[in-house]
Amino acid sequence: MVTRLALLGAGRIGKVHAKAIAEDKRAKLVAVVDAMTAAAQAIADAAGCPVSTIDAVEADADIDAVIICTPTNTHADLIERFARAGKAIFCEKPIDLDVGRAKACLEVVRQTGAKAMLGFNRRFDPHFRAVRKAIDDGAVGTVEMVSITSRDPGPPPAEYIKVSGGIFRDMTIHDFDMARFLLGEEVVRVMATGSVLVDKKIGELGDYDSASLILTTASGRQCIISNSRRASYGYDQRIEVHGSLGSVSAENQRPVSIEIANKDGYTRPPLHDFFMTRYTAAYAAEISAFIDGLEKGTALSPSAEDGLIALQLADAAIRSDSSGMAVSVAN
Repeated sequence: MVTRLALLGAGRIGKVHAKAIAEDKRAKLVAVVDAMTAAAQAIADAAGCPVSTIDAVEADADIDAVIICTPTNTHADLIERFARAGKAIFCEKPIDLDVGRAKACLEVVRQTGAKAMLGFNRRFDPHFRAVRKAIDDGAVGTVEMVSITSRDPGPPPAEYIKVSGGIFRDMTIHDFDMARFLLGEEVVRVMATGSVLVDKKIGELGDYDSASLILTTASGRQCIISNSRRASYGYDQRIEVHGSLGSVSAENQRPVSIEIANKDGYTRPPLHDFFMTRYTAAYAAEISAFIDGLEKGTALSPSAEDGLIALQLADAAIRSDSSGMAVSVAN
């Protein structure tokens, strides 16, 4: 059986998912929707499918699922619409920037029994999954502390900052999900602080470009997160898990993994320049997992509920930064 998919959104991340679909023989892209006709047509031409509309995709009984890569403010409405239409849903994070709206959307998903998966692609990175497997295998004993470093090579444009929801909802939200993935327990307390160290325009828009956080679970396990919108040396993505028997870590990845030694010392090639190349394998594995779940009828993960929890952690971080104190996570 081939799963027939419609792609909603033909921007940067839409192109990444279209490529992943094309590489999976169990899936077929059958429609592309975007307000920018040229962008939609380019992906449609490559896939050999038509450019379509939201209404047509909703009405087409032959379309099994939708991949939602549209702007954030459309996610909740589209999830609800296609849940009611009886289609499976893959949606990029977040569900919405407002927790209340996200909860209302999840209620529609529950009522309709729709299959829905959230796009936290880093769970599917082979290096990060190997860290999780080491934990599951008992290689480091009981998890005690997790460290996550996530730094972009440069800040996004002001127009993006205006609609992003802020660094905690836009950037750190990936790290909140990864923290839950590695800690093995839910976070109950968040301490966060943000600064403007990279671009004063970001501060003028009411956001931060640098942030540090400490997450704590009920048993006392901790996760430290370091975020920055600037890393002159490339896309900085590292994790380390410390446990009762040892530690396991995933280092930064490079397009070419070599090391040159000469009279000037040891040198290695630059890091990946951003997420499109760093997480290529993760995006492909993510779509593969979505198809697996639909074929086998198993639960999709990360779920819409995972998306809500990550958003609640982001809200807790905002409250913590504002108050200067550690705060409990609101459910």
